[in-house]
Amino acid sequence: MRPVGTKSASDDRNPVMIGQPPRTRRQAVTKTMWISLWLFYLAGPAGSLFSPGTSTGARLWGAGGLALFVLAYFYLVFGHMWREINRPHRYGVLALMLVLAVALTWTLGFEWLVLFIFVSVGSAVVLPAQHSRWTIPLITAVLLAVGARYPEVRDYYVFAYALPALGSGFMMIGVQYLIHTTQELRAAREEVARLAASEERLRLARDLHDLLGHSLSLITLKSELAGRMLPGSPEDAAKQVADIEQVSRQALVDVREAVTGYRRPRLAVELAGARAALRTAAVDVTVAPALESEHPALTADTEGALAWALREATTNVVRHSGARRCEMLLTEEGESDDRRYLCLAVIDDGEGPPRGRHDGNGLTGLRERLALTDGRLETGPAPRGHGFALRAYVPMSTPAAAPGGAVPIPDISPEPAPGPV
Repeated sequence: MRPVGTKSASDDRNPVMIGQPPRTRRQAVTKTMWISLWLFYLAGPAGSLFSPGTSTGARLWGAGGLALFVLAYFYLVFGHMWREINRPHRYGVLALMLVLAVALTWTLGFEWLVLFIFVSVGSAVVLPAQHSRWTIPLITAVLLAVGARYPEVRDYYVFAYALPALGSGFMMIGVQYLIHTTQELRAAREEVARLAASEERLRLARDLHDLLGHSLSLITLKSELAGRMLPGSPEDAAKQVADIEQVSRQALVDVREAVTGYRRPRLAVELAGARAALRTAAVDVTVAPALESEHPALTADTEGALAWALREATTNVVRHSGARRCEMLLTEEGESDDRRYLCLAVIDDGEGPPRGRHDGNGLTGLRERLALTDGRLETGPAPRGHGFALRAYVPMSTPAAAPGGAVPIPDISPEPAPGPV
């Protein structure tokens, strides 16, 4: 997994992604600036307050009403972002904004019709789609009715205000649908990762049950039988003990083979699993041709170590990175001591590694596996500066090591009994 940490480097560099509330102060400021850019549309109403002939009362009324309108708009948008406003409260704030838009436009001039666009967009953002698809045309109709007060600009305001209010509102409905879809996709990624881990645990439990269930039951029965035979028939009891020893040894062999299979996966099998996991998580993956075929310089141990690295990197991309694209490479690289290494690189465009944090359990275990094959692990930002890169190096020729870079399981079976017990 990605190194342990609560804050990644990309949190400091990048704006918050769509559908996510800001996670840092910098992201909050950035998002506020983007939202505030739309306030430039209020330059017309604000400028009309300083036009010649405007009374002091009209200026005070316009400035106060505009300030209240902007505060209500920010309260509505940011409250929705942090999910702190209940539904009745949203309707109340929208009604206040609509009343202010009508009152200010009716009393101060047609320039204030732009307020209806903000009401339309706000309703699309905070209301369910089945409600906003009716409120947006209603707001546009109110805009047309209020604009009819100014017949000298009747043809102008239909195109300058009514159509933008209607179009912007329905466009924001589409944006909200995209946000909800993105949130569901993130939840699906987490569920896929959870189900994959659960399926792996079930598979391990199923295999161990199949391997040991019969053997342990047989050992139990023969132990009970030997216990009953021991006082009167020591020779028959010794035969039962010999059978117990044979069954135990065979069970140990089966467990060793099963554990070896789990500890040393095949690179081709892990590549197929990685593609399926990334495809399910909607991550585009590019695999280098060298990784598709068997490499002659890979031994069973080094192939197992790279397969573990590929599995760990895939888990990292699916569960932690939030990436949209992933690239997998297998290259040959030389070192200063003239040794040749194979490098498996998995590069994504998601969040970068946290700063000043230690490796998690996954990376620590992977480093140990690679070290047993005289290899190494390197992690850090992607070459393009955005994303995460995991590189696993194994020598192209290495001395024999334990299967999969694992410590051999000692033979703990007892020696054959020298005679009847």
